[in-house]
Amino acid sequence: MTNTIESKAHPGRTARTDNWWANPLMVAVGFGVFIAYATFRTFENNYFEVDQYLSPFYSPKLAFDWWHFSPAILILWIPAGFRATCYYYRKAYYRAYFMTPPGCAVMGTSGTGYSGETKFPFILQNMHRYFFYCAALVLLVLWYDAIISFRAPDGRFTVSLLSLFMCLNCYLLSGYTFGCHAWRHLCGGAVSCFSKTEQQKAQFRIWHFVTKLNEHHQGWAWASLFSVGLTDLYIRSVAAKIIPPGVLF
Repeated sequence: MTNTIESKAHPGRTARTDNWWANPLMVAVGFGVFIAYATFRTFENNYFEVDQYLSPFYSPKLAFDWWHFSPAILILWIPAGFRATCYYYRKAYYRAYFMTPPGCAVMGTSGTGYSGETKFPFILQNMHRYFFYCAALVLLVLWYDAIISFRAPDGRFTVSLLSLFMCLNCYLLSGYTFGCHAWRHLCGGAVSCFSKTEQQKAQFRIWHFVTKLNEHHQGWAWASLFSVGLTDLYIRSVAAKIIPPGVLF
C-alpha cells in the first residue's frame, strides 16, 4: 500500500509515482466543458426546436406570458440538482475541484473545520431523493419527445438519425437515473427479507436489476451527461440549418 506524505503544508503531496492526477484532471475538464456549453445554450434561447425535434435542455417546453427569459432556466435546475447531489458525482467533483482528497493515498485540502455534509450548502446533498423524483418525471417527457420525433409535421411516420440519437440519449439517461442509489434504496433498502412472499421475491428481482445498473453508475453518468449535450448540439445544428436531421425513410 502506498502511503501519503503527512504534511498539511503541502496539499497534494504523495509517495505515489503513478499519474494519480490524471483522473481528477479529466473529470475537471469534462465537467468544465459540459457546464460551459450548457450555460451557453441555456442563455442563448435559440435553435432549440425544429419541426418535431425538441432539445432536452428545453424539455418539457414551458412558455408563460410573465416569463421573458430562456425557458431552459425553468427546467435545467432539475437535472442539474439531480446530478450535483448524485453520490458518484459528489466523489468526482469533490476530488476534482475541492481536493478532498484528489485521489487515494494523496494529501488533499486541510481537514480543519471539515463538517462533511452536515452544514450549508453541502447539507443540500440530502435532497438527492427529491431531485430523483423530479428527474424521473422529466425523463418521461424526454421519452415522449423522442417517440413523437418519429412523426413528421405532415403526420407521416419517419425515421431519422436524429430521432434515433434522441432515443439513445433517453436510453442512457434511463440507465443513469434508474441505477441511482436513491431508486435502489426505494426498491429494496427498507426490506429485511426478500424470500418470504411472492411479492418480496418480485421486489428482489427489481432490486437486483437496479443493483446491476448501479454497479456501472459511473459509466452511465458520463455517457448520459455527454449524450444530453450532443443531442442538444445535434438539434441546434439542424435548427440553424448547419446539418440535416439525416432522414432515413
